[in-house]
Amino acid sequence: MGTSVPAAGSIVSRPRLPRRPIVAMEGKARMRRRLAVVAERATRVVRGLWPDRNPLRRTLDRVEGALVGGLTVAFLACAPVAAVAAWHAAYSYGARAEYAQQAAWHQVPAVLLAAAATNGYTGYEPVVRARWIAPDGVRRTGVVPALPGAAAGSTVRVWVDAAGRLTGPPLQPLQVRDQAALVAILAPIVLGEILLFTGQLAHYLLGRRRLAAWDAEWRVISPQWTRQR
Repeated sequence: MGTSVPAAGSIVSRPRLPRRPIVAMEGKARMRRRLAVVAERATRVVRGLWPDRNPLRRTLDRVEGALVGGLTVAFLACAPVAAVAAWHAAYSYGARAEYAQQAAWHQVPAVLLAAAATNGYTGYEPVVRARWIAPDGVRRTGVVPALPGAAAGSTVRVWVDAAGRLTGPPLQPLQVRDQAALVAILAPIVLGEILLFTGQLAHYLLGRRRLAAWDAEWRVISPQWTRQR
């Protein structure tokens, strides 16, 4: 069996490659940049305050260095715990919301009161005024999405709550897990920023005490220095 060769001048269509999830990639890139900024700030603070054998360091310097070390240990010890706790809390909350939505939200047929528009961009989904009956028997009207070109009088399926209000699809198990994973990633970042802010605040307050001590010492040494000159 021979292979078919396209005729001269004909256009050969290339197979479509699956589109990459651009939104998810951009979110991950922003998260990586945020982590890099937090790590850079923490490294700069630790490098300047880490305790060593420098004889010029005063008691306040050593206190500040010990505080930085304590905050670092606190982050390393608490970050995994915060991630796990955040995941469990978010997953528990999402699972309850999923169960409640699955139990209370229903799909009902909605009758279009007008024809849907046909023109629009790719993926365009027009909205049309429609009428439906709520689970409690009350007749309701509202704007619902429809297929382009759908005729008046045709029906579409819409999600409503127990009172007949439009809701959209209920949560799915995969969405609950994804949301819990996102919260677990953000929890250590938030913890790191809180500890970093605590360290910077301590650095500012101790810096003021350090300047006041230097000023007091200079008032004592300045007259002796002036007489020697």
